Amino acid sequence: MSLSSRLRMMLLMTLAVYPLVTLYLYILMPLTDGWTIWQRSLILVPMMTASIVLVVVPFITKRFGAFIAGRKIQAA
Repeated sequence: MSLSSRLRMMLLMTLAVYPLVTLYLYILMPLTDGWTIWQRSLILVPMMTASIVLVVVPFITKRFGAFIAGRKIQAA
């Protein structure tokens, strides 16, 4: 994968993961009031990993594969 493809993938991953992390934190913070950061991370990391591997990456590669590869979409 070329550097430009990796940068496009990074951009799309950031746009997808940032709101997901924010949502999970809004959900977790009230439920884990008084917990230390490592305890919250112990809950957050598996949630994020599963979300990224099972939902975000397949969605991005399916919908934006041509953009990531740098190919132009041909009009039908």
